[in-house]
Amino acid sequence: MSRPRTKSELRKLLGAFSYYREYVPHFAEISKSLTDLTRKQTPNVLPWTDEHQYALECLRTKLSSPHVLRIPQFGKPFCLHTDAIGIAVGTTLGQLDDEGFEQPLAFASQKLTGPQSAWSAIELEAFAIIWALNRFKNIVYGAKITVFCDHNPLQYIKECAPKSAKLLRWSLALQEFDIDLRYAKGSDNVVADYLSRNVSYE
Repeated sequence: MSRPRTKSELRKLLGAFSYYREYVPHFAEISKSLTDLTRKQTPNVLPWTDEHQYALECLRTKLSSPHVLRIPQFGKPFCLHTDAIGIAVGTTLGQLDDEGFEQPLAFASQKLTGPQSAWSAIELEAFAIIWALNRFKNIVYGAKITVFCDHNPLQYIKECAPKSAKLLRWSLALQEFDIDLRYAKGSDNVVADYLSRNVSYE
């Protein structure tokens, strides 16, 4: 995760972190120096300092700590958020706690190959789901999985599978899982969106 260079990049980063703020003690205090950079009077190209870098590293550390990143509760449903763009796919895996807040279990992203980058948007979204399910197969297999994405690629796969060997393979792979697909607009799918768009793959 590279540091943000512009206010737009910073807002996306803060949106991703804020999704799990319920599990990060003193979130507002830690992120204050970062949120201050989003003010109107701040230049678009951020004047990044050691204070801002410390806040970013602190949030990253806390988000991946055992206090935030939880152990899967087998037998309970899972939430899988996926997103794809022309260069990468991203996903988050979580479960709801007793109060209805989503607890993070894992984060993942992957750079696409040249041929994959040429796929249509709907194919990329379909691939993101297939890839994410296989990435976490040893955790989610046999459980109910609610998949959140900003397209309906499963309908596309179902309708077009007879015309494509690739889509037929994907259709067969999906039959292994108990999936409930739900639409999530990009602004609500903030973490998977961030992982697919803003992680450095160099």
